[in-house]
Amino acid sequence: MSTVDSFTKKMHQDGCDHAAIAAFVDAYTQLASGMTGMMPESTITPIVHLSHVDDWADYRSAGQSALAKTVVLRLNGGLGTGMGLEQAKSLLRVRGDDTFLDIVAKQHRHLMAQTGTKLPLLFMNSFATDADTQSHLAHYADVDCQYMLQGRVPKVRVDTLMPIDWPAQPELEWCPPGHGELYRVLWSSGTLDRLLDAGYEYLFSANIDNLGATLDLAILGYIATHQVPFLMEVTRRTEADRKGGHLAQAHDGRFVLRESAQCPADDMTAFQDIDRHQFFNTNNVWIRLRPMRDLLAQHGGFLPLPIIVNRKTVDVRDAQSPAVIQLESAMGAAIGLVAGAQAVAVPRTRFMPVKSCQDLLLLRSDCFGLNEAYHLIPVDDDPLPVVQLDQRYYRVIADFEQRFAEGVPQMRDCTYLTVEGDVTFVPNAVLQGNVTLRAASHAVTLAAQVWGDGIHILS
Repeated sequence: MSTVDSFTKKMHQDGCDHAAIAAFVDAYTQLASGMTGMMPESTITPIVHLSHVDDWADYRSAGQSALAKTVVLRLNGGLGTGMGLEQAKSLLRVRGDDTFLDIVAKQHRHLMAQTGTKLPLLFMNSFATDADTQSHLAHYADVDCQYMLQGRVPKVRVDTLMPIDWPAQPELEWCPPGHGELYRVLWSSGTLDRLLDAGYEYLFSANIDNLGATLDLAILGYIATHQVPFLMEVTRRTEADRKGGHLAQAHDGRFVLRESAQCPADDMTAFQDIDRHQFFNTNNVWIRLRPMRDLLAQHGGFLPLPIIVNRKTVDVRDAQSPAVIQLESAMGAAIGLVAGAQAVAVPRTRFMPVKSCQDLLLLRSDCFGLNEAYHLIPVDDDPLPVVQLDQRYYRVIADFEQRFAEGVPQMRDCTYLTVEGDVTFVPNAVLQGNVTLRAASHAVTLAAQVWGDGIHILS
């Protein structure tokens, strides 16, 4: 049996459909042939100028007209394991008792009430998040929530390029294929055909943990007016985004997305130069459904996206377990495959993901407000505070919640917050300027007072 046949048999036995198997075989063939998905600096050109969404206000009326033909989709497969979670990250509380799922559902409800248009709200869940998500959203009977499941693919042994066999924990033989899986799932689930048959033409997709990614009528109107088949929202990189994927152009003029894992080590300085590569992908993507279906049909139900080679051990908790490759792809990489694809620059407020407890602290703080449309918005135009929490005490959500059990301090006038050691916070403390809080030698509780610029030793 050939190596490819070994993977095909394994996936057949797992119940994978033809398109899922074909997508993996395409990715594996890239790997086995020596392709690494790398994009050297010499093969791309930096983006110098893009249209900005602020210049598209006149398209809002066209967006209103196209709204009834539009679907909103949220990528909801993550467990938030990096934050110590064992359930869907979207069930984390963000404001008061409202979770990500609550806020997204309430945003959608308000949009329908405001526009008088009934819109489906589609979720791409994983096997790990599907049941909890559907149970939680059952409380929103007035929102047309629909669901589809992302798949999984075999991990590849580094030494043999064969499927990993790990009978002690068979589930560890599998991994998610990245959010580039979206297109294949739309096809395999029948969702794409069902939406087209129902008269839908446009789809807006964003990560569930990015509450800034709301449906924008100006962008929708531009797409409908100019029949743009694919559009990616990008925003200006900051020092905090030096390691994030960026947009560029291939020498044939196509847009391409380059992730850090696709950058050769010798080019990493250029990759992290935010003045050279100014725009990064927010993972807010707009798709015209008919052209996407045609492209998927052309390739057998999947998109042949560039691979991302993610090297790990089969058990990430055991550094001595066999080395494996997880073959992944990025949803935004489709910008290089869709003829006529475009990108637009958007303000930072459309990109507010939560990847760590530090990000969650900001969203819960008084730096943000929740308006009547359930949009989470900064209270002023000043840059958000840069937060560095001691990862010994704040990385895991249970530890974080314990230290902020009474709420969070006022941070609106804070520029930098650094916490060193074990500090429990109180809601009436006020942080102003560049604040470092350092626990002397044991766990301490912050006093309810104004803490200004400087290093404060707490004892």
